[in-house]
Amino acid sequence: MILIATAGKVGSEAARLLAQQDAPVRVLVRDPDKATVLAQLGVDVAEGDLDDVTSIDAAMQGVTAVVLVSPAVPAQELSLIDSAARARVGHVVKITSKASADSPIARQRGQAEIEAGLLGSGLDYTLLRNNFYMQNFLMLAPAIAQTSSFGAAAGDGQVGFVDTRDVAAVAAEIAAAPAGHAGATYLLTGPQLLSYADVAAALSKVLGRPIAFHTRTREQDKQEMIDAGLPRELADMNAHAVSLIADDDAAWLSQDVPSVLGRPARSFAQFATDHVAAFAPER
Repeated sequence: MILIATAGKVGSEAARLLAQQDAPVRVLVRDPDKATVLAQLGVDVAEGDLDDVTSIDAAMQGVTAVVLVSPAVPAQELSLIDSAARARVGHVVKITSKASADSPIARQRGQAEIEAGLLGSGLDYTLLRNNFYMQNFLMLAPAIAQTSSFGAAAGDGQVGFVDTRDVAAVAAEIAAAPAGHAGATYLLTGPQLLSYADVAAALSKVLGRPIAFHTRTREQDKQEMIDAGLPRELADMNAHAVSLIADDDAAWLSQDVPSVLGRPARSFAQFATDHVAAFAPER
């Protein structure tokens, strides 16, 4: 049994892929009603909370591998790692990002703490270190649909954007067959370095209308995210991370997605084509 915690974009897609392969897979969710589609695919849905050790331990029964993907709250993920160690789970696939104990970004400091706990747990593990997700642009989709433009504090910096579906596919592949991946760290990106202006050009081509990119300040980014419904602290952290793109903090690429999957990583043009309806104006 493979346990996936939790059922966000990456977790849900990994569960779907494993279920398609008839692999026994379980997903830990707070609200089972939000996982009905996964249940219909044959995924075992376990109700639980990463703040509730009892529910984690219950979900861990009979588990041989874990895909650990969550908002990266250290106390929560370290609790799950401790549970996996108690259950003598064979392998943990940890979805992570650029991690540093000295980072100005709280999420990256948290990831470093979690990674240290995983490495010290004695469990076999694989780290999947992701660049920025292409799916982040879906949060900007309403503005793009309405105004044919979007802004960010990324300046001219480039990013090796990665599709969450590719991250999920790599996680599922390793969780199902972890031999040879123990102790490995994979850097997951798409095939190209793109600036936000490049993204606007790609969207323009796919959507068949001009899409403009304009530079914003970090504070403007933060307010935009707050207006979109993000909590202030999370909006501040996300806006700070985006602002670092201007200094090429995310200007890195890797061939690890095709190396693991045996196929090319999805391009941004493919992502935009697959989600074209989200960027289309209402009629």
